[in-house]
Amino acid sequence: MTVLVTGGAGYIGSHTVRQLRNLGRDVVVFDNLDMGFAGAVMDAPLVIGDVADEALVGRICADHGVTSAIHFAAHKNVGESMAQPSKYWHNNVDGTVHLVDALLRAGVRDLVFSSSCSVYGTPENVPVTESAPVQPESVYAETKAMMERILRWYGTTSGLRTVSLRYFNAAGASLDNVIGEDWSQSANLIPVVMKAALGLRPPVQVFGNDYPTADGTCVRDYIHVEDLADAHVRSIDYLAAGGATVGLNVGTGLGSSVLDVIRTTERIGECTVPIEFVPRREGDPITVFADPTVINETLGWKPVHGLDTIIATAWKWHSTHPDGIRT
Repeated sequence: MTVLVTGGAGYIGSHTVRQLRNLGRDVVVFDNLDMGFAGAVMDAPLVIGDVADEALVGRICADHGVTSAIHFAAHKNVGESMAQPSKYWHNNVDGTVHLVDALLRAGVRDLVFSSSCSVYGTPENVPVTESAPVQPESVYAETKAMMERILRWYGTTSGLRTVSLRYFNAAGASLDNVIGEDWSQSANLIPVVMKAALGLRPPVQVFGNDYPTADGTCVRDYIHVEDLADAHVRSIDYLAAGGATVGLNVGTGLGSSVLDVIRTTERIGECTVPIEFVPRREGDPITVFADPTVINETLGWKPVHGLDTIIATAWKWHSTHPDGIRT
């Protein structure tokens, strides 16, 4: 009973692989190493290749006795998706279709899909529930929403059962500082703040400080990467127990502002984060955080770690691994 993890050498994927291995699960990682690192896989077997290679996927499933899969492998840069849309249609959508076709031929019908809260676009109400309208505002987000729909149709036509996990803002590093995020490949707020605090980039640009929030800056839901990994493990177990196809928000239900992140970094890192207030960025929602009720009821999942742990683990990781997993 082996779990195939595509994109398992990446940031979230490697933390999930590690958690599966710590639980004694058999895992095989499939990654093209475009955005991942072999060193992050630790003791799990790694096969290098493309998810669109159906023959290779079939051989992996046969050789390793794969019974379920977690699919992380995707491009995820919103700005790039708008400038190079074909790259995202081919990889995120077409690649996933090829992967699922190969899995089904191999008899694998349980799949956990890495989706995103970006499928909601700018939510009309917060906290965001799973019943919120799906209205993507980028090519990247559309690829995630499209794949959720395609996977549901595979369920109707081929018996595939899926859990689509709609992440909010993954952040932090492993509690033991062994693996973490590679900031050379991330434009997310927390790695940017860490890099500025360590004097390795210009000041952090804060887009707007006149929003109707407590401190005037945007508010987001940050979730520790190990809590996110736990949601994937629970999703695999849910499907193995016969669970039905479902889409679930993965967030804490709490919002933290841009200045909350910056001030927490200064307190925990005993440092100064240089910042520059600039005009609002078009399209940025004011406040977005999840309602985690459904994932709690469905998977029994609750986040364990708050913003302090997220910042503390990120600070320790980035300050000791300036070159990421290669350090």
